[in-house]
Amino acid sequence: MGWIIFGIVAWLAGWGLNVYLSRLPKSRATGLAVPVIFGVTLLLIWESIVRGFGISPVLLPAPSAIAARFAVSTGILWEDFVQTVLKGAFSGYVIGCGAAVVTAVIVDRFPFLRRGLLPVGNFVAALPIIGMAPILVMWFGFDWQSKAAVVVVMVFFPMLVNTVEGLQATDTMQRDLMRTYASNYWVTLRKLRLPAAMPFIFNGLKIATTLALIGAIVAEFFGSPIRGMGFRISTSVGQLAMDLVWAEIVVAAIAGSAVYGGVALLEKAMTFWHPSQRG
Repeated sequence: MGWIIFGIVAWLAGWGLNVYLSRLPKSRATGLAVPVIFGVTLLLIWESIVRGFGISPVLLPAPSAIAARFAVSTGILWEDFVQTVLKGAFSGYVIGCGAAVVTAVIVDRFPFLRRGLLPVGNFVAALPIIGMAPILVMWFGFDWQSKAAVVVVMVFFPMLVNTVEGLQATDTMQRDLMRTYASNYWVTLRKLRLPAAMPFIFNGLKIATTLALIGAIVAEFFGSPIRGMGFRISTSVGQLAMDLVWAEIVVAAIAGSAVYGGVALLEKAMTFWHPSQRG
């Protein structure tokens, strides 16, 4: 009963503190404090529910148990992070997004490709990753290269569609103005169309960050060396080591949030002129 009361008190305290902060003038500090308080309150409620109702750690481990397992498994978690995120997800992300931007420029230069390639892209983007991953693992082997291939397939077409749409964002008057300056296609692309496409490109990059991590982890379920986040999750579930599973989930969440935040900061720096970045 004590843990249940503790959870109720934590919820009321977090609620009251966030209500108080919401009434203060908006600032960077209050904007950061509100989600932090909400997250801490959620963890305290989680802990109190698990301990108060005696929930089995196989079903739902307490945050303290996950933190303890995280602390003693940093070596394993780091090894899995390097294998899945730095090797598989990041390499596939860079290759897939880079190839998509180059392909989008070619598609924009030769409009007939848009009519043939984009429908194929929509078809491939609709294919379930659960069906593509084992095929690519068989083609590229069980190491990180096959995971990178899965990530390339997942991020390529969303990035391509966003970039093609961005290159079409300029209006006729702007393009006519560039022609009056005797600008050829490549000069117009560099000075007008690519800058105008940047919000679309960064939108695609942000979408691709989550797809890349999901693709790399899922691909490891279908074949992996004895390391990697997907491999560790699948084997730990079989061993009923759910605290390690949750520790891997925490690492994935931190990595995904960090990469997404980095792309968002880069977008803010490079597209400061866009209306979406003002205010």
